[in-house]
Amino acid sequence: MPSSRKGLLRAALLLFSGVLVLGWSLAALTLVAYRFIDPPTTAVQTERRMQALFHGKPYRKRYDFVALSRISPELQHAVVAAEDARFYQHHGFDWHEIQIAADEDMEGKRMRGASTITQQLVKNLLFGTSRSILRKGAEFSLVPVAEIVLGKQRILELYLNVVEWGPGIYGAEAASAYYDRTSARNLGRDQSARLAAILPAPLKRRPERMNHYSALILERERQMGW
Repeated sequence: MPSSRKGLLRAALLLFSGVLVLGWSLAALTLVAYRFIDPPTTAVQTERRMQALFHGKPYRKRYDFVALSRISPELQHAVVAAEDARFYQHHGFDWHEIQIAADEDMEGKRMRGASTITQQLVKNLLFGTSRSILRKGAEFSLVPVAEIVLGKQRILELYLNVVEWGPGIYGAEAASAYYDRTSARNLGRDQSARLAAILPAPLKRRPERMNHYSALILERERQMGW
């Protein structure tokens, strides 16, 4: 390969590496900032707005950030039980669930979700719903940053406030108002389980149809001592 072409390739690689480092640094600084400020928007919210614009569909965003103390403990427990039962034990990655998922995949079974609340939060805030090896690598490296700089309570507070709960519905307060005509602090045990049950597919599921899944969540809560 001519030296000039090698030089161009080296320059391109250096530029690409620099862009990656800069992007990662900005993402890490954003997580640090969210230790103290509430996100005005997220990558998922921006993505949904752009999708609606592209398809010419109406879009109304419901998003009202509230303190964790204003979210019912029943909903906090239901979401943890449904989405990440070992949330308070792991440090960002649940290797036990990852191993189970890998074993099921090797056996040809449907692969179960193994993403923790921390992983889902990083993806929601910074990357949206797109999938790529590059994004997964960035997410993987930022999860420990989130665990260190945010801590469990802030991670849970952020997650409950930004997670998608339906078309244009983000966070516990907006979901409570939309589905139950109440505030997040007033949610009961059954209401909370039904809301938690729609999180895996918020654009398709409705709380009133979640009898089976909400019962499983309530049983898991009982097993966890809640």
